[in-house]
Amino acid sequence: MMKQICLFFCLLCATTTLFGQQQVLKNRVIILTDIENEPDDSESLVRLMLYSNLIDIKGLIATTSVHLMNRVAPESIRHIIDAYGKVYTNLLKHEQGFPKPSALRGIVKQGLPVYGMQGVGNGKDSEGSDWIVKVLEEEDERPLWISVWGGVNTLAQALYKISTQKTPEEASRLIAKLRVYTISDQDDTGIWIREKYPLLFYIVSPGGYGNAVWTGMNAVVPQADNKVISNEWISDNIQQNHGPLGACYPDVAYGMEGDTPSWLMLIPNGLNSPEHPNWGSWGGRYEYYKPEYQNLDLQGYNGGVPIEEEPHPIWTNAIDTYYPYVFNEYGKSLRKGNAVSGTTVTIWRWRTEFQNDFAARMDWCVKSYSECNHPPIPVLAHPNRMTVRAGESFWLDASGTTDPDGDSMTYLWFNYPEAGSYNKVVAIDGAENIYRVRVMAPRVKKKETLHFILKVTDKGNPPLTRYKRVIITVLPPVG
Repeated sequence: MMKQICLFFCLLCATTTLFGQQQVLKNRVIILTDIENEPDDSESLVRLMLYSNLIDIKGLIATTSVHLMNRVAPESIRHIIDAYGKVYTNLLKHEQGFPKPSALRGIVKQGLPVYGMQGVGNGKDSEGSDWIVKVLEEEDERPLWISVWGGVNTLAQALYKISTQKTPEEASRLIAKLRVYTISDQDDTGIWIREKYPLLFYIVSPGGYGNAVWTGMNAVVPQADNKVISNEWISDNIQQNHGPLGACYPDVAYGMEGDTPSWLMLIPNGLNSPEHPNWGSWGGRYEYYKPEYQNLDLQGYNGGVPIEEEPHPIWTNAIDTYYPYVFNEYGKSLRKGNAVSGTTVTIWRWRTEFQNDFAARMDWCVKSYSECNHPPIPVLAHPNRMTVRAGESFWLDASGTTDPDGDSMTYLWFNYPEAGSYNKVVAIDGAENIYRVRVMAPRVKKKETLHFILKVTDKGNPPLTRYKRVIITVLPPVG
């Protein structure tokens, strides 16, 4: 599994140039959505339209789920694409690469209007399942992400067709290209897939929704920035006075955008590294292991999907211990808050940043370039991978970082211990909120890796953040 991950990460990172600046290919994704089950699928789709220039969307497939068992609603996908079409020209004033609305309409497909395993087997093909196979067969070595917002039976049928109509060698080659992230199990085919295809790259929080990492998207917790998921914030920054696309964003019914974490990690923001779920991203952090059955929130709500014991390791819930930094009125501009730990922390720790990013892109729908904010461009003065000896000091340097709007910028360096092999926090020597900082490598007895994150936030409105990740290999002392 880990060798497979490293191979495809190398494919995604096309080249590494001077000082570790990477040219990353767009991540390919097909969306499976039980849109019209509740408003949050439409909410997630509105957001996705605004990142369609940074993510290579290969399909938008309407499916069923345990919450929408006998119908599909591709017309609702087309409705949002039509609204996107009305702001498409204005979006191009801010960044290039947004796909034409007609191209997006051309990849809207649908699965069978049946629940779960009723849609898997001989004679159960649909235009949605056939489309997944078609895209997989394209001469493109990039992984194909399947972002599942509802039931997964359309993917299950695609896998069934591949297994029954391809040679074992060709089936293995195609399945190895798949990357699946499902928002919990919303039909009974998820566990079927994991039992039948044990080598498939699969991210999920199985069991009751109370156990799910994705709830960090909209969870109201004391230590998080809850203002940016409030109904007032949504109205002011997304829905109202932001053109036809914003007007398509429905009011929250059960929870805001529970499906969005399934693709947030695909945005190239300098932090996200989708081939490494254990490194942490806007979409959360996940580790590869077999979860214990008794820990799956067995009594929690999941719509009634049977909860079974996992047959093998999967990418699933991980815990971060997070120290929020807060603005200081006097003196050092940022101060470190108290630690908080948990699985949902792995998402909501980035909430302010990804919500502000969303708000800025909504502004792009209706305003000129000069009226809007655009993200800073972090630059490292050294490679993004370095090797040092235990006890040695080294410098982390972001000189050369710029902002396209000429805004002032705030820097923050911090160690992300859970992403590396060394499980203790390695402190910055001195102030961590300047562009160049010194770090003392810990004394280790074996080779360890440390992940340091640079967070650069401009002072535009809304403030926007981009990142750089620096991986330090620490070798034990000689002799």
